[in-house]
Amino acid sequence: MTGQETRRREWTVTGMDCAACTVKVTRALERLPGVSGVRVALMTERLSLDLEPGTIDGALIEDTVRKLGFGITAQDRAAPGKAAFPLPETEARGSAEPATGAAQDCGHCPDHGHAHDAAAGHDRPVHLHDDPAERDKPWYRGAKGQLVILTGALLAVAWGVELLTSASSGYWAFVAACLIGVAPVAKRAFAALRMGQPFTIESLMTIAASGALVIGAAEEAALVVFLFAVGEMLEGVAANKARDGIRALARLVPKTAFVETAGRVIEIPAETLAIGQTVLVRPGDRIPADGEIVEGTSGIDESPVTGESMPRTRGPGEQVFAGSINTEAALRVRVTKAAADNTISRIIRLVEEAEDARAPTERFIDRFSRWYMPAIVAMAMLVTLVPPLVFGASWETWIYRGLALLLIGCPCALVISVPASIASALSSGARRGLLMKGGAVIETAAKVTHVLFDKTGTLTHGQPVVTDILAVAGLSEAELLAVAGGVEAGSGHPLAQAILRKAEAAGVTPLPAREARVILGKGVEAMLGDRRAWVSSPRHAAEVAGIDAATLGIAAGLEAEGKTVVAVFRENQPLGLIAMRDEARADAADAIRQLGAMGIGATILTGDNPRTAAAIADGLGIAYRAEMMPEDKLRIIREMAAEGGAMMIGDGINDAPALKQAGVGVAMGSGTDVALETADAAILRDRVADVPALIRLARATMQNIRQNVALALGLKAVFLVTSVLGITGLWIAILADTGATVLVTLNALRLLAFDPAKPRRDIG
Repeated sequence: MTGQETRRREWTVTGMDCAACTVKVTRALERLPGVSGVRVALMTERLSLDLEPGTIDGALIEDTVRKLGFGITAQDRAAPGKAAFPLPETEARGSAEPATGAAQDCGHCPDHGHAHDAAAGHDRPVHLHDDPAERDKPWYRGAKGQLVILTGALLAVAWGVELLTSASSGYWAFVAACLIGVAPVAKRAFAALRMGQPFTIESLMTIAASGALVIGAAEEAALVVFLFAVGEMLEGVAANKARDGIRALARLVPKTAFVETAGRVIEIPAETLAIGQTVLVRPGDRIPADGEIVEGTSGIDESPVTGESMPRTRGPGEQVFAGSINTEAALRVRVTKAAADNTISRIIRLVEEAEDARAPTERFIDRFSRWYMPAIVAMAMLVTLVPPLVFGASWETWIYRGLALLLIGCPCALVISVPASIASALSSGARRGLLMKGGAVIETAAKVTHVLFDKTGTLTHGQPVVTDILAVAGLSEAELLAVAGGVEAGSGHPLAQAILRKAEAAGVTPLPAREARVILGKGVEAMLGDRRAWVSSPRHAAEVAGIDAATLGIAAGLEAEGKTVVAVFRENQPLGLIAMRDEARADAADAIRQLGAMGIGATILTGDNPRTAAAIADGLGIAYRAEMMPEDKLRIIREMAAEGGAMMIGDGINDAPALKQAGVGVAMGSGTDVALETADAAILRDRVADVPALIRLARATMQNIRQNVALALGLKAVFLVTSVLGITGLWIAILADTGATVLVTLNALRLLAFDPAKPRRDIG
């Protein structure tokens, strides 16, 4: 089959609580004909695979997953950027109207809220949404919660029968409780066995419960079934909690928008907004799309998108993000990006895809777990058979200990130790404007020993500001600005814009100008009234008597401070100097200090001249390399990488080669396409202090992972020994297994509350 014939299909799979669940789904689907490239993401509940036409249809995929005990919903991914956690169809469309191609519940799997296409053909992709109401319902209404209630009630009844009648009657009551409670577990175990997966927690649980009944430990068997149900329910609650942060992103964008059309304002679904439409955003409303303000000035709360705590005043011509909150006055915003491509959608897509970029630690644990469980099963068999056969020990005693060993053997806690921490870190970072593309990036960022910064637009604002105004010939600063602003009026050059912004801020109206023209490499000239005026380099001004020797010396002194200086003059009449500089960001010096405190070196790589680079670097206390060509930056990055982990920070546009070459490339930029797509990570708030924060989050994540691995392996090791020695029994064994999974997940959830912006804060 050619790549064109193979179709990539995607589903949402619910009910997966640990990484062992994803393994079950993956291995079961890989056995089906025509299926390849199976990927199952635990935290985003996403199943994707390549399906060859003419082999099987989507209905068989869904049936296979359901037999394993999971819910599944087909997702139409033809439109890019759909969220992994979509809103209900009625909410997404902003009305109560049913979706085209109605979906109906199949009826035999109520817990997972899956649906089928009402039409006959299951194989064609349909866009159906998993109902969050099903996910968010109380634990006791779900299948796992109901199993807890059932097994608990059966256990209580059995104890009551034993208490009110006799031990013999109680024994049979416990047998009945065990058989009824283990039946759904055994059903899933048998389904996995038929799909070539004998070593699942369900199969181990079924064997342990059956074996306990055989040796007469009915009461303990019933108790173990109940504790297993409790553990599964707790795992589900913990896993859903871990997903909540990512799901919340999908709910930031409002469901409807007010669009101006033909002189009227109408309400339409936000997902149908088209580029170029103008929307009305009232005070208190969320902005429904990425766009540009065309009318109005208001405070914009961007914290839902970038994590910036303070609202920022935005006016005409400025960009705003979907999901931000308009806090003060009505705005008219022109849509610049479709719903599938807005900042929130891209962040969600990045978080979805990040789960595929697994950390080396996670890949190692996956390989380890493949032989871990078979080894445990073999050990349990040896423990069961060797003492009775070789030493004549009691069969009943050693069968019991072998069964306890089986229950310890499930590697769920170990396997989920890494992805749970990674998912929590990705969610925590996304809420604070720190985006990382997966576990591999997090692990690499945690090892960074040196950070390399681009200067313009990264450490600096990327636009010059007027720093000094020196008027001569008895002129005032305002008069000098009026002349310079008149000459520069209409120019898009960054220096011209700096002069015009300064004039506006000072309340100065530029003089009317005509016949303006650029003198290539020297400056600009224009007619102001009946006299010509110039704004040029001091060197050119000196050549045409536009500046005297003393003023030229002052200009040289300002240039030595890293400033760009222009001379303003009329014919044979010097008027003064204006100095400008692209100033460092307000938080840049503090960010460099934080990196130093973390033991991380920092260097500026810039194409600017050494004098300008030194002016910025000296003020920040950072090393620099000036006059760097792109190939020079690549060479420096390679050298730094050889000495340890290197991170490159750039604006995501002209630094793409350097960002790719670095161990971790971080793009600074307010949600630009390049910032989210070219680099390994992105900082949305344009704050240099977020660089140490990102590294701090990566380090905290790796520490959390180490804690989880130690917790999972430590508990397993302790209870393996105690089970073999007979110190702990079956019910302690199942508590150790499910308890370790819950503890590991809860520990990973602590990252959701971790604030990486606080220096020296630790989670350990």
